[in-house]
Amino acid sequence: MDKENVNSRQLRVFCLTARYGNFSQAARMMGVSPAYISKNIKALEAELDVMLFHRSTRHVALTEQGEEIYALSRQILQDIEQLHDTVAEYKQEPRGRLKVSTSFGFGRQVVAPALAEFTRRYPDIQIQIEVLDQLVNLALEHYDLDIRIGDLIDPNYIARHLAYNHRVLCASPDYLERRGEPRELQELTRHDCLIVRERDHPVGIWALNCGSTVSNVKVNGPLITNNGEVALSWAVAGHGIVLRSVWDAGKYLESGRLRVILPDYRQIANIWAVYPQRLEHSAKIKVCVEFLAHHFATMVSLPTARP
Repeated sequence: MDKENVNSRQLRVFCLTARYGNFSQAARMMGVSPAYISKNIKALEAELDVMLFHRSTRHVALTEQGEEIYALSRQILQDIEQLHDTVAEYKQEPRGRLKVSTSFGFGRQVVAPALAEFTRRYPDIQIQIEVLDQLVNLALEHYDLDIRIGDLIDPNYIARHLAYNHRVLCASPDYLERRGEPRELQELTRHDCLIVRERDHPVGIWALNCGSTVSNVKVNGPLITNNGEVALSWAVAGHGIVLRSVWDAGKYLESGRLRVILPDYRQIANIWAVYPQRLEHSAKIKVCVEFLAHHFATMVSLPTARP
């Protein structure tokens, strides 16, 4: 075996294939053909003189030796990434790929445009953004950064506050005319509430702040979704009461298509950048977080909701 012939490209292909258990999926994630994946896996197996995968028609599974090599390969790739970060930090020239996770609606409407603008300022950084309906294990799944809404953050991570945000209760004038406007919090239990399965919140329980008091109310309704944009469209169409962030509902509140109800109540849902401790000194993460903090501080699209 010639040690010099094992390269980081082959290790990256191997690790991605091991993660997804499928040549085609690994190819899609890298933007290459399945044949490219197969060629690199075969080359790595030949160089190491070991079989890495058990192969079937649709899936591949790591062999016992493959499991051990997978763990070592991941560590090698992390070390290479850290090497690039260290050199970039020294040169003050952030570079490399930045893998970012965020939630559906916020990611599409707010985070994605911000990161696109970020790449104009830092063209040597490649952004890979994934919008997900659940929180990810940043270290285990190799994410550099998570941009999230909500103040419940794993203490094992580093978190940077980016912007203040809160959610408000709102409904369409048509719905309120038909069903009446609730005047007390517990009246929500008698209304059609539009429930969103958020990334880290219990389904159907709305924790609402009134001054320094937090009240939990169990709500129900005929419509449930994991997409806030869908729930908001239902509210605009008169199907019920929704709890949405002011950045999301603001344009409908301004136009009068939605009205704030129970204006003394709100749900605190600030915007945070979260990243693993092992990347604390990453140049690319530092410049991205600083950019986003400035971007959100100057945004005019996080309006203050008005009753």
